Amino acid sequence: MAIFFVTGIGTGIGKTIISAILAEALEADYWKPVQAGLETETDSEWIKNHIRNGNTRVHPELYRLRKPASPHIAAREEGINISIQKICNAVPEIKCNLIVEGAGGLMVPLNDKEFIADLVQHLGAKVILVSRNYLGSINHSLLTAHLAKEKKLPVLGWVFNDQYLDYENEIAGWTNLPRLGSVPFTANANPEFISAQAKVLREKLETLLC
Repeated sequence: MAIFFVTGIGTGIGKTIISAILAEALEADYWKPVQAGLETETDSEWIKNHIRNGNTRVHPELYRLRKPASPHIAAREEGINISIQKICNAVPEIKCNLIVEGAGGLMVPLNDKEFIADLVQHLGAKVILVSRNYLGSINHSLLTAHLAKEKKLPVLGWVFNDQYLDYENEIAGWTNLPRLGSVPFTANANPEFISAQAKVLREKLETLLC
């Protein structure tokens, strides 16, 4: 059993879609310990509605915060202090692999002193970086990889979301991190799309993530 932590180069770059594809491909469980924003469908609810393999379990969030904002701000408004130790103590008991989805990027604050990168370290998780192809994403991708290296996080590689220009291999080369896969843009990320992309990635993921 291994924990794979899905983080990205920023907010809104497709971590949830990639997490669904990874969970579907590996028949892994899914857990998002900190959810900020409850007015619309949560990420856990979205995952549950898009997985079809029959083995993946979606575990409930530990922190469900109403405000769609940085977790430390959303928690502060509710008089809550997000504790990394509490998250680590609450890791679900599973029989397979676990996909843990973070909030935003590695430097998103969880409280006044700790960040997503600190949570990754405490969990002892292997990291999968998600980059979305947009103008400016090269800089954001290289900064994220630089921080991960500085923090000595065990990064497995990149999954690229959307196809904008052909610089995925350059990012992989500049960061010396493998390209695990690339997911094309879709306006309708339905269960069929998730399943199809999981099939594309499954063989490589099973080899690299063992």
